[in-house]
Amino acid sequence: MDGLAGRQLDAIREVVEVTRAATIAVWLRGGWAMDFHLGAVSRPHVDVDWYCWRRDAGPLAARLGGRGWRFDPRMPVELQLDLVRGDVELSFAYLDRDPAGRVVVGAGPWAGTPLPEGMLDAPPGRIGPHTAPVISVAAQIEFKEMYPVWMPERPRRPKDAADLARLRAGRPAG
Repeated sequence: MDGLAGRQLDAIREVVEVTRAATIAVWLRGGWAMDFHLGAVSRPHVDVDWYCWRRDAGPLAARLGGRGWRFDPRMPVELQLDLVRGDVELSFAYLDRDPAGRVVVGAGPWAGTPLPEGMLDAPPGRIGPHTAPVISVAAQIEFKEMYPVWMPERPRRPKDAADLARLRAGRPAG
């Protein structure tokens, strides 16, 4: 695969390799999670979205920093870990656990908000020879459906509607 999608796919492989070696848990979210679930690249992606435990952000940044990834100055690290290398952007939203042990939003205005049950229990996704941990399809669908409700200033984009259709059908576009 060539172009930005190829570089993003290489970055996904790299993140999986680095995090496995360091026993740091990460999960793809967003468009790439959908694509890894469906087994094919469905559309262009602006960036690669991940989840990681908030406590792992520092070690993750250090390990990826040793491979040329740099902090993206546009995003405060207190909210999420954003790294760039060339034209590839990685975004790690933070996870945490509440006193009851539920997975919750780890930072920002929704910190402490419970996330979908079983979100982190999905089997790894695959595109060709590449495998990566992904959030569950049910969580992907819930997020795509609820963004316009949670954030009315961000109406559903055409790509979100298309993603919902693909996830519900269980197959890539084409």
